[in-house]
Amino acid sequence: MDRPSIFSDNFEMMNGFFDDSFWGSHSGLRTMTTMATDIFETKDGYEIEMDLPGFPKESIKAELKGGYLTILASYTGQDREDREGSYIKKERYSGHYKRSFYVGDKVSEQDIKARFANGVLYVYVPKFDDQPEVEEKKIISIEG
Repeated sequence: MDRPSIFSDNFEMMNGFFDDSFWGSHSGLRTMTTMATDIFETKDGYEIEMDLPGFPKESIKAELKGGYLTILASYTGQDREDREGSYIKKERYSGHYKRSFYVGDKVSEQDIKARFANGVLYVYVPKFDDQPEVEEKKIISIEG
């Protein structure tokens, strides 16, 4: 079966159509930032909200090391082998994303609370006072 020239093997016209520059900067379309994060400060701590749409909970890891909280999200895109044809454009990413935040040396993994719902990771990190430790006075009794 003959295909219309718009679907020819060189895909020049289709490439131009699907190219990001085709849409221009004034089209009203917004490019999503991966792992877009909001951090809200309260009197007791910090509330982190991180967008991770399309990531399953099992592919998200949080680690605390050296005062840094690191969030790692991995994604493996699967090609569909149950249909005939070929991709004209493929934008889905396979790999991992990683962000780190300094939370301080006094925070432990037991202090941090996290949950994942509707493609958003919610993390709570408590604040700890950074006041210098005051040396306790030790009185030496003088006899005599």
